[in-house]
Amino acid sequence: MRRRELLAGATGLAGAAALGLPARVSARTLSPVGGLDAVLYGAPPGAAPVALPALRAAVTKARACFQAARYDHLHRGLAGLLATAAATRDHADGPDAHIAGALLADAYITASHFMIKLNDDQLAWATADRAVQAAEAAGDPLVLADARRAVATVLRRTGRPGMARDLLLATAGQIEPGGDATAEQLSMYGTLLQVAAYTAAVDGDRHAAREYITEAKAAADRLGHDANHRFTAFGPTNVALYQVSIAQVLGDSGTAIEHAKALDPAAIPTAERRGRYWIDVARAYHQWGRPEACYKALRTAERAAPAEVRYRPPVHRMTEDLLRADNRNALPGLRAFAARVGVPA
Repeated sequence: MRRRELLAGATGLAGAAALGLPARVSARTLSPVGGLDAVLYGAPPGAAPVALPALRAAVTKARACFQAARYDHLHRGLAGLLATAAATRDHADGPDAHIAGALLADAYITASHFMIKLNDDQLAWATADRAVQAAEAAGDPLVLADARRAVATVLRRTGRPGMARDLLLATAGQIEPGGDATAEQLSMYGTLLQVAAYTAAVDGDRHAAREYITEAKAAADRLGHDANHRFTAFGPTNVALYQVSIAQVLGDSGTAIEHAKALDPAAIPTAERRGRYWIDVARAYHQWGRPEACYKALRTAERAAPAEVRYRPPVHRMTEDLLRADNRNALPGLRAFAARVGVPA
């Protein structure tokens, strides 16, 4: 239901103006679920190429919207962005074709991340696969690494963590930074390793999770600061955030909270990651049997990134559990919170 509500207003190219692109198609010509299906499998009429600077600006804005957890803004232009980026790539030649292809891959990566937020693994898979195809044609190894990370995320979510881990590690090996590594290369390499660590934790492999997150930390220490190269939000703070997630998914609630307390949430570079941090804290308290602390963390997550809370299934499940357990109304405002995130009180 949340996916349908959010995508109901995603009117394809008619909504592309939300990301700075021209509107060329009537909303009535597109899929009622927002145009993504039509763009992926039907290519709505009217998509036209744009100048590369305009496309780059629109893709950058889309990725920034995702990182700011402005999902309501992102959904209005996402389908149109994909169609316009594809048309631009298809009409480009020479070096411009490689640039446009890399931008198309970035747009698909953003779409895949967004579909994961909406718990739509089918569309997440389709857009991640398209991202890999576009990145391979563009010949940019860091864009390809980012696209494969999106594929690995879907593999993990659909019950294939071993395959996901193999893909992440193979990709990391292909871009392993040498002595003259750029900040972008370090950031993408470290990002792949921390995602591999989380994937290993999901698979119950504590040793591998510890090994990979240690390697990611080494890359973050080498980078030396929190940054957002290639939209990775990678740095020492993000590695610490993943340590919270890893401990939580392994069932080590106390360790997760210890990691969380050692981390300054204000240092987390994006609203989306701040929301994830507080949701992970809530999940740790929830599995620890601490409803008051869980609810407090959820409320803090809502202040940090309202849309991150509104559309995440784990938040809905925790809220439902809190409602069932709160027989004496010991959690003030819980029912109003539940209504805001779409859980019947």
